[in-house]
Order: sequence, then C-alpha cells, then structure tokens
Amino acid sequence: MAENGATGGAAQPQVQMNVLGQFVRDLSFENVMSQKGVKGEVQPDINVQVALDAKKRTTENQYEVITKLTIESKNKEGSETLFMLELEYVGIFNIAGVPEDQMHPFLLIECPRMLFPFMRRVVSDVTRDGGFPPLNLDNIDFVSIYRNEVARRQAEAGPAN
Repeated sequence: MAENGATGGAAQPQVQMNVLGQFVRDLSFENVMSQKGVKGEVQPDINVQVALDAKKRTTENQYEVITKLTIESKNKEGSETLFMLELEYVGIFNIAGVPEDQMHPFLLIECPRMLFPFMRRVVSDVTRDGGFPPLNLDNIDFVSIYRNEVARRQAEAGPAN
C-alpha cells in the first residue's frame, strides 16, 4: 500500500492557491418597486445570471478572476421588476503547480468557488439594506457554467471538419 509512486512517474507538483486580495469592482442596486410604487401582494421571482472571466497579471503566477452577477427580481403576478442588482467581484490569486492545460478550468471553477461565500454576503447585505428581505443565493454550480460555456463556444465555432 505505497501511497507514493503509484503513478510510477515523477511526482505531481503540489497545487498552491492563495487569495491575495478580493474586492467589489462594480456594484449597482436599483429598488424599482419603491420608485414605481408596486402595490398589492408581491411574490418575487429571482433570475440570477453569472458571467466569469480571468486574466493573467504581469506578476508571475498571479491571476485576476472576475465574477459578474446580474440579479433581477420580478413579481410573479404582473411581472413588474422589483429590484435589479449587478455585482462585479474580483479576486487576485497566486496559483502554482497547475498544469497549463488545466489552468483555464481551474481559474473559472475553483477561484469563483473560493470567492462565492463573500459574494453571497454582499448580495444579502445589499438586498437587505435596499429594503427587501436578504437574498441568500443558492450555491452556484461553476462546473456546469464552465461546461456550458465551452459547449457554446464549440457550437459557435462550428464543426472542425
């Protein structure tokens, strides 16, 4: 039962990831319900859209990962907009030991997953402070988002015949 040498080749480099910084780059919240005076019983229907981006920084092994959340809440009855929230949240990461061919999925899956609890808190605080019950986002499946984006890009590129 040897743990090392199971692959018989050179040892895999140890993956190291450190969050060097994280911050809100852009935040917008619009309480449409108060502005327009929606009346009657309100039953919110929440739509959350997620966009991801990443780029290499000039310092070696440093990457910037951007997660943009666009959240729209509409009344189920009448479909009036209750509120709109846009959040662009950025994390600066130092990453070492990830093979180059695996870096793209690592940046767009693992990094946003690390930042998600902080984004969730911002959304909760902003919606509460904006006059609504705090919106506690469900976990986001970043693997599914990544796979869907890869499939969409392949479909756009067309068959490679």
